[in-house]
Amino acid sequence: MTRPVTPTPLPAPLAPAVLCAPMTVERIALRRARTEVVRTGMGPGRSRRSAAALRGRPVLVAGVCGGLAPQVRAGDVVVATEVRGPDGRVVACPSAPMLAGALRRLGMTVHLGPMVSTPRVETGTAAVRELVATGALGVDTESYWLAPTGGEPFAVVRVVTDSPTEPLLHPGIVRRGAAGLARLRRCVPVLDAWAAAVGRRGVTLANPRSLCAGVERAIDIVRRALHRHGAPVYVRRQIVHNAHVVAELEGEGAVFVTEADEVPEGEVLVFAAHGVSPAVRAGAAARGLSVIDATCPLVTKVHNEVRRYAARDDTVFLIGHADHEEVEGTVGQAPRNVVVVPDARAAATVTARDPARVAYAMQTTLATDEAERVAGVLRARFPALSGPRRDDICYATTNRQAALRAVAGDCDLMLVVGSGNSSNSLRLVEVAQAAGVPARLVDDAGGVDLGWLAGVARVGVTAGASAPSDLVDDLVAALSGLGPTTVTETPAEPENLHFTLPKEVS
Repeated sequence: MTRPVTPTPLPAPLAPAVLCAPMTVERIALRRARTEVVRTGMGPGRSRRSAAALRGRPVLVAGVCGGLAPQVRAGDVVVATEVRGPDGRVVACPSAPMLAGALRRLGMTVHLGPMVSTPRVETGTAAVRELVATGALGVDTESYWLAPTGGEPFAVVRVVTDSPTEPLLHPGIVRRGAAGLARLRRCVPVLDAWAAAVGRRGVTLANPRSLCAGVERAIDIVRRALHRHGAPVYVRRQIVHNAHVVAELEGEGAVFVTEADEVPEGEVLVFAAHGVSPAVRAGAAARGLSVIDATCPLVTKVHNEVRRYAARDDTVFLIGHADHEEVEGTVGQAPRNVVVVPDARAAATVTARDPARVAYAMQTTLATDEAERVAGVLRARFPALSGPRRDDICYATTNRQAALRAVAGDCDLMLVVGSGNSSNSLRLVEVAQAAGVPARLVDDAGGVDLGWLAGVARVGVTAGASAPSDLVDDLVAALSGLGPTTVTETPAEPENLHFTLPKEVS
């Protein structure tokens, strides 16, 4: 059972952040910034002296650079995940994903990766080739030496003006330089937002969070099918509602389709965790597809309930959202008998063929409080209403909502990691908002708007049952890049439920 955690008192605020512009033209490009902009000078020597004068302050280096990687072209923006120096030392820039996400939302082409700093501008072909071989995306002559030495927040945003195919010593550099400085001006709102977001804060992790047993099982099924049959293995719809999981499986050879008729005859098709209707199963069989069913066993339980109620000719009120894939599959078990009830208002008006023969079931990923309100209205209107021995909302959904409630009251902002089509993740946002806490759904750290964090001292973090735990780790790391961060976690009993695999992959 989840127990509330006592938040740790926060220490004094940080010194104000500063934008460092090595060249005068870069300083001019940043002149509309609300944050203080300091011209630091070019090269290691001037950068070291400027860094000494700025000791103790968060630093964001902004300017132009040379591109190194083949995909990096003039006009693109490089946001450094780390800065490498000529002595082999590396300075991390943990908040980089948030900066990159914000710049992409401005419509810019942004590359996220290492930056290398060299003592001088390298124009020789051999020297540039050596830098390209390091795997760095861009090169400058200042960022490494401007990095704070006391662990203060540090970030680097550079606009590319030259590259191995667009050399510095070429007449075109004048045009590319002007365009790069114009692009740098467009970055100013994001740079200001970063500066306003830096500070000391506490992060409270709700526990449990992230993947549930049904989601882990579904992902495992696809991977085992790929191992057994080789690529491609086809999957109807998203195996689980998470963009990162889908992209990762696509990289391993899974092909996601909307319907079974898109799959070549005789191929392997996996049904997603949300379940399908008998009509979909029949369509797959008609095409001679080798089907592997990754439907979550808790969804299968609901399907069985609906079929049992329908067999005795009950009207089945299915509490859920009609456009969700799970509900589509459940309705398909007995379409003539099932009536979808999305909310309490609808529950107050629905009708049944015979009020004495009625039952209800639930979508497994609903907010527990709202689902119970809807069920309460139905029970009041239909005294003969039958229902499952236990509500259909899955254990993972219930546990994650309870864990969120345990931390929300001590937070200024709740961040929920999950994709926009994930019902259980959306419900977590709603639960937080119902508790009076501002809450935002983000796919990953790059989805965090830096403006949300200005003045926010306590952040709660959780993740929907379809979001991998490494996305939470990445988000916490990015938050820590904005200043000293105290991370606490609610104690809870571990979730030890495991589901067996289908015989086709076991």
